[in-house]
Amino acid sequence: MNAADRVMAARVLAALDLTSLGEDDTPEAIERLCAAAAAGGHPAAVCVYPEHIATARRTLELEHASEVAVAAVVNFPDGSNDISRALRETRRALAAGADEIDIVFPWRAYLGGDREGGALMLQQCKSICGRKILKVILETGELGDPLLIREIAFAALGAGADFIKTSTGKTKTGATPAAARTVLECIRNSGGRAGFKAAGGVRTLADAGSYLTLADEILGAGWATPARFRIGAS
Repeated sequence: MNAADRVMAARVLAALDLTSLGEDDTPEAIERLCAAAAAGGHPAAVCVYPEHIATARRTLELEHASEVAVAAVVNFPDGSNDISRALRETRRALAAGADEIDIVFPWRAYLGGDREGGALMLQQCKSICGRKILKVILETGELGDPLLIREIAFAALGAGADFIKTSTGKTKTGATPAAARTVLECIRNSGGRAGFKAAGGVRTLADAGSYLTLADEILGAGWATPARFRIGAS
């Protein structure tokens, strides 16, 4: 690995949300995930289902990596338009100790003509989260059309999203450079306050590096810190 690759690898590691979202995840699997996070130089967060928050928190503390955030997914992976479900799951995740919430935007309902429900869901979830980070998953691979991605990204930003995230990683198409560019431009045009998370199909250093390079291009050198830029990878 040359010097440039080492610099990129360090940036990627610091921005990594190390993820395990298997339906058959066991407490032992989450313990291994957190041990890997502790041993590998401490990523930004581990991302798990809500039922594994306590295991993740306990293991990170035992591994002397308590500064690694615990993120939990809600309204996942389907992106239901059931606001009460999303709020219930968010409250439970926060009560269990989640630092960050990754919520799926109800994109199917939006495509079906419901232009208000998604923003209302996010506003209420952000109210519950307070200062905790709310990442909104758009499922850009299913949306496809850049104009539609832009429309929903602006809706999420207007509703208080702290991050815009590309994908659940559960669909055929996850993150793509084209979708990332659209979202990053929306973030820039909204003042650059919110962050960006590339997730879904990011498997190599080159993949991750391409998103960092894109963020540097659109939002400027120094913007893409872990406070505003994440990579989701298992």
